[in-house]
Amino acid sequence: MSLPVITVEQMREWEKATWATGQTETEVIRRVGLVIARRAMQLTRPADLVLILAGKGHNGDDARAAREHLTERRVDLLEVTDPGTDLAKLEALLSLRPALVIDGLFGIGINRALSPAWVQFINRVNDAHLKVFSVDVPSGLDAASGEPQGAAVRAFVTLTVGAPKLGMLAPSAVEFVGRLEVTDDVGLVQCPLRSEIQWTTPHDFDGFPPSRAVTGHKGTYGHLVIIAGSLGYHGASVLASRGAQRAQPGLVTLFTLDSVYHPVASQLQAVMVSPWRRDIKLPETCSGILIGPGLAAADVPEQLRRLTVELWQKFPGPVVVDASALAWIPPETKAPSGVRVITPHPGEAARMLGTDSKQIQRNRFQSLKDLSNRFGKTWVILKGHQTLVGSSEGEVYVNSSGNPHLGQGGSGDLLSGYLAGLLAQPPLQSDPLKTLTYAVWQHGTAADLLQGKRSNWVIEDLEQQLGSE
Repeated sequence: MSLPVITVEQMREWEKATWATGQTETEVIRRVGLVIARRAMQLTRPADLVLILAGKGHNGDDARAAREHLTERRVDLLEVTDPGTDLAKLEALLSLRPALVIDGLFGIGINRALSPAWVQFINRVNDAHLKVFSVDVPSGLDAASGEPQGAAVRAFVTLTVGAPKLGMLAPSAVEFVGRLEVTDDVGLVQCPLRSEIQWTTPHDFDGFPPSRAVTGHKGTYGHLVIIAGSLGYHGASVLASRGAQRAQPGLVTLFTLDSVYHPVASQLQAVMVSPWRRDIKLPETCSGILIGPGLAAADVPEQLRRLTVELWQKFPGPVVVDASALAWIPPETKAPSGVRVITPHPGEAARMLGTDSKQIQRNRFQSLKDLSNRFGKTWVILKGHQTLVGSSEGEVYVNSSGNPHLGQGGSGDLLSGYLAGLLAQPPLQSDPLKTLTYAVWQHGTAADLLQGKRSNWVIEDLEQQLGSE
């Protein structure tokens, strides 16, 4: 199940509740050490050198506990008690170019400025440009505010214990945290805390989507209509259609502008492709609509823009609006009748709210709420690092999958097609939030699986991988 994003104070409450049951800090540290070692083994190869930097507190204890489990690795441990006198030792160890540095210098308790000696020590770790694996929080980062206390370790991966801490999701923390991962199986009692912000986990989707009935047929699983593609941007309609196919709705119909009909239709087989006409009629079986991918050309007809507004306001089923079409939908004082979804990246979100992308990124959670309210309490997928899914009411989910290599043209088109293909299926329409969080998580997971195989994958590879996990 998903995990609450919590404050440092809440984490302390959770720990106290655990110790009250008789569980010991020693046992939890032992388990954390084992988890650290397992992840460090995944990040390295046999015979690699691993350098452990251990401070005086429990964060250092966690890092030290990993040492005995790092089998088939060469391990150096630097016990850091005085950063000034230990700097020379650090220099000597960094000169060996370890494959991984495990950062266990400071934990989540740090809330004051570091001394000049500590700033110099941490900066030297960063200047080595090595792969760093931080335990619980990058050393020097205030887990409550997300601000570095004079300096903070720049981690490749941060493995936090129990649940994500709120400050680690702050914009100021991103460059230090790197990829945020969570381990909650370390002997703590079941999390007693609640939060409006939730962290997705793979277990959120156990048994989802539900198995299909043996008597099911293409009529059972919906008919998605996509309106996409214009001159110079026809590939977006192809990618959105292929993304939809990976979701396996019963039928997919694509309406594309006449100027790109032939190159689009020639690339799609199972998708029914028709040129868009001002008098088009949706299929009677239509159970979901996607509008927007690749509709960026100057010659997009005004009638298509008006149709978008009409469908947004009146179509009884799910409507997903993406890309250029986001600029066409009007603010709404009341929610439209059916499920409505918008999928902006920060730049698009800024234009929709009349601000700039820096303001959107400064408080992504509030930006999502503002977008949802402005457009009739719609569902919002605010794309970017740790994509957010939610609406103006209820919980907001932070996606835990994905990596920077998703930053390629066409990635968003695949996502919009995939999630629309899921939403068009009647069996998946009763819980839109779960369907949307699943789509976003699968999209990121596909990228993670590809990155584990090769570093130069392209969007066509992502289309092949999408939905396979």
